[in-house]
Amino acid sequence: MPEETRLTLAGRHAVVTGAGRGIGRSIALALAEAGADVAVTARTVSELERLVTEIQAMGRSSIAIPCDVTNVDQVQHMAMTFIEVLGHIDILVNNAGNAASHKLLNHPDELWHRMLAINLTSVYYVTKAFMPTFIEQKSGRIINIASIASRVGYPYIAAYVAAKHGTLGLTRALAAEMMPYNVTVNAICPGYINTPMTASNIRNIAMQTGMTEAQVRETMEKMNPQQRLIEPEEVAALVVHLAQDISKGITGQAINLDGGAIMS
Repeated sequence: MPEETRLTLAGRHAVVTGAGRGIGRSIALALAEAGADVAVTARTVSELERLVTEIQAMGRSSIAIPCDVTNVDQVQHMAMTFIEVLGHIDILVNNAGNAASHKLLNHPDELWHRMLAINLTSVYYVTKAFMPTFIEQKSGRIINIASIASRVGYPYIAAYVAAKHGTLGLTRALAAEMMPYNVTVNAICPGYINTPMTASNIRNIAMQTGMTEAQVRETMEKMNPQQRLIEPEEVAALVVHLAQDISKGITGQAINLDGGAIMS
């Protein structure tokens, strides 16, 4: 197989935000398994330490920096440190995010601002911090973990839907802007995923609606024509594919991973 289409990430350096658990953890491990050295960040030190140990056990280099990606000063420190230690960054995965639900009637302003900060502004801060190195080296992959809520609206999660729609818009604008520098920018849009965050959302929705947690989970599963929740490893596999050289023609795209719920 020609070098430019070889399916490996050996020699590549990746950064994954929100890597301590759930999707981010699966992404970091999948990138390492594909051959990349992986820098990881999240807020919980103990989770990062365990992840770094696992990545290093795979024979890959790894470094972790605790960071609140809604804090621009912490983001700049994190980015500068990763670049200094790794020398160059080839893959950036903006995965950090959170979800919370509330009817728009009497919606708390604090919840609105928090959802936009973690799901949209953080992507802006982190990407902006790494853009100079991508532009200088004239290569790279930026992969934003969005949601099917980037494509359609759902009740009770107005702030989350607005933030994820914004993430998709930012993805498309960045893809156009970074095209001259051989940097691709894409969004992965999963449906409900089998993660601790989804379990927390299930509990919250159950409390607000009077449904049992089992009923809420079943409702989520039925939103997927395959009648199931998406697994984190499925998202991770798609990230690895987009990070490969063979995927250089894919940019500015919103790739649904929802069992066929949205076919557009």
